Amino acid sequence: MVANTELVGNALADLISPLVTGDGLSVSRLPRVGLLCLGRRQERTPLMYEPSLIIIAQGRKIGYLGDREIHYNPGHYLVQTLPLPFECETHGSPEVPLLGISVKLDPALLSEMVTAMGDMSHSHLAPKPMASVAMNDGMQAAVLRLANALHDEVECIAMGEARIREVVFEALKGEQGRALRALVKGHGHYSRIVQVLSQLHAHFAEDFTVDQLAQQANMSISTFHQHFKQITRSSPAQYLKRLRLLKAQQLLLQDSHNVNQAAQAVGYRSVPQFSRDYKRYFGASPLQHRRQEQALRA
Repeated sequence: MVANTELVGNALADLISPLVTGDGLSVSRLPRVGLLCLGRRQERTPLMYEPSLIIIAQGRKIGYLGDREIHYNPGHYLVQTLPLPFECETHGSPEVPLLGISVKLDPALLSEMVTAMGDMSHSHLAPKPMASVAMNDGMQAAVLRLANALHDEVECIAMGEARIREVVFEALKGEQGRALRALVKGHGHYSRIVQVLSQLHAHFAEDFTVDQLAQQANMSISTFHQHFKQITRSSPAQYLKRLRLLKAQQLLLQDSHNVNQAAQAVGYRSVPQFSRDYKRYFGASPLQHRRQEQALRA
């Protein structure tokens, strides 16, 4: 099994390598499929993935979500069902860069496939919004077919969606299928917290009280706190602050906003407070962080 995983990882890396355009996320011929590359080690840093499947072909990543440590490497794939702020450490080098594929999860496709497959869950464990799953033969074959398709424009047009469906199908059958199905089913504590998180992401610049969020989830404040922290590994106030800071980081690094504009855009009323929180979270002031990223891109 180890030899097979290594062989598949090497084959997948060979398919991805000619398609990447440099460090970071490269677009592919399929809109929901991105290609990951990083030719250096990146220390533990805050970030946020959109709901997606992340398949690593070469190198490795370690995610930190509260007290959880999540390893994903060529033998595993990451299932990210919610856009949670977390911290990530990346292991790559110029000689052996990290290479991988990201498949963005489409709610309409998930809903269609969950309905077609019926309830396959036999586990009573609470769903995890972010977890690493061991690759099986079915997932390995589906990912290789998807990577092969990215090299051919005609195949992408004719078979691209089918190749994505295969990968999502394997994920739904896997250990994290329950968490993916919970996004569609819309019942239980997990789904109610998902709805609250969607509200926070849509209106992150607005102020919310815990009482308002608990009412939206139709829970008591104590029950809401318990389930929110169980899923996100943070309090509602911590979650909203990290979300705002990550959104501000995106605005700053896109060079579309200055510090004052970014602070205001994400809901901060005090720019000095924004700069303090930013430095505490990212380890550098907003301006220092922008200069560091510009130097890496140069």
